[in-house]
Amino acid sequence: MRFSNQRVIISGGTRGLGRAASLAFLSEGALVQATYRGNEEAAEELRSLAGDNVERLTLTRCDVSQEAEVQALWDEIGDQPISVLINNAGIRRDALMPLMDKADWQTVLDTNLTGGYLMSRGAVKNMMAQRYGRILFVTSPTSRIGFQGQTNYGASKAGQIGLTRSLCKEVASRGITVNCVSPGFIATELLDDLPPELIKEYKKSVPARRFGKPEEVAAALMFLASADAAYINGTTLEVAGGI
Repeated sequence: MRFSNQRVIISGGTRGLGRAASLAFLSEGALVQATYRGNEEAAEELRSLAGDNVERLTLTRCDVSQEAEVQALWDEIGDQPISVLINNAGIRRDALMPLMDKADWQTVLDTNLTGGYLMSRGAVKNMMAQRYGRILFVTSPTSRIGFQGQTNYGASKAGQIGLTRSLCKEVASRGITVNCVSPGFIATELLDDLPPELIKEYKKSVPARRFGKPEEVAAALMFLASADAAYINGTTLEVAGGI
């Protein structure tokens, strides 16, 4: 029970990687607050999957791209000490750059990058008071490899790494670490809209010759969120099967 009675906030915590992380932290005794933008069905499914741990799960509707909603979340939390923040909320709006609508560019950056900034700003204020904390971003190898049709997504993920590198230097003296976990191709609904032939091509590009499991990413998040990772700061841990 590595996280017994520790408060953990996971944005986008009801689906895919976020859901796996929520369940993993609950299994280790954490008090988990999972945010979601609007999918009530997914939220209720997580509540059901939590089983006997459900009394330690809080579900909060919050669009992390909206400053007022994020501020309301932190106002509600108040002085309750937060040990871990996982910035997992993310979206894709793929298109080739010449055909990409400005709105699709902006929406991806607003959620993936600005949302992480807004959530982390509140977390830092909370964690500095207790001189302890773990802030994690779920980024992507797209930030360094690049994929066609994902200029907005790649830019947002590269921005997360830059944010991490700078923020970790600002808060390290207060016992707060800031790191990234970079999952490769993971079998979640985020890949559901890809054509079968592209999925086959992506799978061939992975030396492990398979897509990862959400639980494998959750394990990496739990390590970096633990007390054992106190001297790991400003780094990016790839969980990508070797790509």
